[in-house]
Amino acid sequence: MARFVRWAAWGAVVALVVAGCSSGSSKGGSDGGGKAAGQSLTDQKLDWKRCAGGSAPGAVWQCATMKAPLDWSKPEGRTIDVGLVRARSSGAASERIGSLLFNFGGPGASGVDTLPSFGSTMASLRERYDLVSFDPRGVGRSEGVRCRSDREIAAAETVDSTPDTPQEERAYFQDAAGFGRGCAKAAGDLLSHVSTTDTARDMDLMRQVLGDTKTHYFGISYGTELGGVYAHLFPGNVGRLVLDAVVDPTADAVGHARNQARGFQLALDNYLRSTGQDPEAGTRRIADLLARLDADALPASSGRRLTQTLAVTGIVTPLYSESSWPSLTRALEEAEGGDGSGLLALADAYNERDSSGRYGTTTHSQRVISCLDDKQRPTADEIRETLPEFERISPVFGPYLAWDTAGWCHDWPVSGQHDTPEVSAPGAAPILLVGNTGDPATPYEGARRMADELGKGVGVLLTWRGEGHGAYGSGSDCVDSVVDAYLLDGTVPDDGKVCS
Repeated sequence: MARFVRWAAWGAVVALVVAGCSSGSSKGGSDGGGKAAGQSLTDQKLDWKRCAGGSAPGAVWQCATMKAPLDWSKPEGRTIDVGLVRARSSGAASERIGSLLFNFGGPGASGVDTLPSFGSTMASLRERYDLVSFDPRGVGRSEGVRCRSDREIAAAETVDSTPDTPQEERAYFQDAAGFGRGCAKAAGDLLSHVSTTDTARDMDLMRQVLGDTKTHYFGISYGTELGGVYAHLFPGNVGRLVLDAVVDPTADAVGHARNQARGFQLALDNYLRSTGQDPEAGTRRIADLLARLDADALPASSGRRLTQTLAVTGIVTPLYSESSWPSLTRALEEAEGGDGSGLLALADAYNERDSSGRYGTTTHSQRVISCLDDKQRPTADEIRETLPEFERISPVFGPYLAWDTAGWCHDWPVSGQHDTPEVSAPGAAPILLVGNTGDPATPYEGARRMADELGKGVGVLLTWRGEGHGAYGSGSDCVDSVVDAYLLDGTVPDDGKVCS
């Protein structure tokens, strides 16, 4: 089971398819029992070297490891490793602003792996910034967590994520509980210290270790929640922050699922219109296909079978980018003809499964972070009550998302921290929010709600009337020029500016 629409990494899926008040002092905040890091950590010197393992090709990219407290309430105690990557500024030293931190979403996306792949997109920003990203704690090179073996992941793909019978429900929740036990065994004490708040504190330590007075930051998707939490904890340390594909900070776990059911259905409707189909009729046809798959999985050329759950994942994957819509057309045509290969390939791309059957661990990290963040634990009975509403919102995505809210953190080994994140940041410098009206994973309405929650004079909203997840670097010269002017020159646009 994978929460495939949980604030997924910006661009990562698309690339595969097409080839959530502090003092604001410089030493940290006091929210949630956090304390300032000691001098031994703030004064540490990073040993930047060429990245190993081919994660960041080319001499321009360097990697290093930062030490951070395992438990921020005990900053002098045990430490963990946080992996970083950077490309130093390409411009004149006199024009350098500082470091620009990136988080590409998830939660669970590897910044060390992702930032280099967007080097050309960020070339103009690199003229005045060192481009820096990191693997948040619990991810990749930062004490990354693997909760299951490849064989166990493959076996779990046969579990029905929209259970229709008592037997399917038992299997669904047994699988969810088993995943949690695997995470607890793999992560140990770390499982209680991978929250968004923990990572925000790591970011402020990063600011100090990198030698920056202010934090300049570009957060995409879930990275917008991380940026909002950082601004709340350290409003006095906010430099130039861009939040693109903005998460709704007022929505709890069920609210996010509801928002995303609407968002992905909107994207599906727009896709169907682009192919000359009536959205209602096209949705009904796809829902009928999923119903048939629920009863009998389709064969694929690989010898594997396309289940209903894998088909839903395969349908959602190309909706992240309008340029990937033709791949959805081909895959649906194949499935209607009895061949599940196309949708299975799309699902494999999202699930990070390669041709030899090895899986990535983004979903594992995603789950340990979000289940520590989210306090809400809906029961099966509660989901059955909301299921008709979700089915009305989206016959295709609604049932999966409704059940996901109950299964994702079922019987989780540690308690969640909050219903919704605190992002109010009175006194912070203006923060640029970029909302895309066609965004399926983080619907546009979340950007305005984030602006309201940040506070008057802090959140500045830029709207793009486009399609896909995220706006910067997605083909809008208007968006790119406004963001570049803000980051490079400090030019804050008028709140409410619209790019068509």
